[in-house]
Amino acid sequence: MNDQAAALRGRVNGMTEKRGNRSHRARVLAVVSGKGGVGKSNFTVNFALGLQQAGKKVLMIDLDIGMANIDILLGATADRSIVDMLKEELSIWSIIEPGPKGLSYIAGGSGLNDLFEFDRYKADYFYAQLAVIESAYDYIFLDMGAGVNGNSAYFLFAAHEVFLVTTPEPTAITDAYAMVKYIDQNDENLPVRLIVNRAQTKQDGRKTADNMINVTEKFLSKTIAELAIIADDKAVSKAVRSQTPFLLHAPKSKPSQQITAAVNDYCARKTVENSRAEQSFLHKLRSLMKSDEAKR
Repeated sequence: MNDQAAALRGRVNGMTEKRGNRSHRARVLAVVSGKGGVGKSNFTVNFALGLQQAGKKVLMIDLDIGMANIDILLGATADRSIVDMLKEELSIWSIIEPGPKGLSYIAGGSGLNDLFEFDRYKADYFYAQLAVIESAYDYIFLDMGAGVNGNSAYFLFAAHEVFLVTTPEPTAITDAYAMVKYIDQNDENLPVRLIVNRAQTKQDGRKTADNMINVTEKFLSKTIAELAIIADDKAVSKAVRSQTPFLLHAPKSKPSQQITAAVNDYCARKTVENSRAEQSFLHKLRSLMKSDEAKR
């Protein structure tokens, strides 16, 4: 384990040094959904892998309480988790696992809810460990649970951007809208990007995306941007059964092509032009927790 952690740390540090920018900080993306079962984690894995293949350094952190399954989707077994890191005071490098194509991930582990209930000592330890990797990656994905509640909201509102995954199903759309409303009520400046997953047809996906964008603009005066429309395809379920990201299992399938196109568009766009892009995720997270603590 120590040899693996040292090797991973060496590879990541080597890429960091090549950037020649010690002030570099990862862009943190929180991936959420209004309800479970919409393919949120599967999208996270494949989009993160797409960024990795595009030459970015990417880390995924599984924060989906009760449904942590990133390692299963990758066909991997994590030896350590966030819970282990906190309980045993491990280095964060020792819990970062290698995934396909150089992708890195951190498993949530059983008892993940403890992460959101830690005391001051554990909180400070957690901050220190996050600080170690904040400049080592280009992107850090937080795979959040369906809906967001309690202290897990700190991570959501500390992120630079939110990816919201839904499907064309009426209940999924309703819950996705409720999620946007919740985000807007707590931080109207937090950017939200929409992913419509499992679209039966291109028209079906387009209609869902347009309706969602128009409704949030009309009733919340909030602009959300479309990130991707992903087709409902048997290649995805086959990839899940084989515990391989569909981007690798079926690279020529529609979903893979759509993920690749979305990754290319995302990489080509300009950085979101607001002060949030310059903020440290860790600084924001610490501020939110301390502010809430002061209110108690």
